Amino acid sequence: MADLMIDYITSLDGFGSADGWPGLWGMGGPDYFAFLEQDGQEDFTTLLGATTYRLFATFAESGEEEMAEVTARRKVVFSRTLTEPLEWANTTLVPGDAVEAVRAMKQEAVPLRTIGSPGLARALLRAGLVDRVRVVVFPVVNGATGHDRLYDGWPDVRLELLDSRTLDGRLQLLEYAPTVLDGPPGTG
Repeated sequence: MADLMIDYITSLDGFGSADGWPGLWGMGGPDYFAFLEQDGQEDFTTLLGATTYRLFATFAESGEEEMAEVTARRKVVFSRTLTEPLEWANTTLVPGDAVEAVRAMKQEAVPLRTIGSPGLARALLRAGLVDRVRVVVFPVVNGATGHDRLYDGWPDVRLELLDSRTLDGRLQLLEYAPTVLDGPPGTG
């Protein structure tokens, strides 16, 4: 059975991006980029929601070098608004229920990962399909400029720490096994 990992980058206060800040909050460094390169050599299928697909496909179309690896990888986008044919190479459109499609995909051997796509990640987590949550926390607070709150709408989740590393002396990479809870411990 395939493993499914949610993969996020986030500010300390849980935002996926912020107005006026450069990509990676201007803090990507050699350790982080080496981690991405090593991580990119693993075989997995990337799962995307429509909004993240549109954003990343625009980056890829503009020829951004960092997108070459994602372009080459198999991608599945879940959307009721996009139509085929999708222009980004190696991308399959699934217009139906993402949870049921991913449940079937987990029966295959190839690992699955989301990139961004907070709505998709929430739905997969609620359905109990997520095996790991990996977060790289950037040491900034985006209280005034942040958007894309990553954890809004999540159920209560207990996280068991599987791995942690510091990258470039400032970024925290945290990997967890999630357990979705019916509510706070001791209330059920």
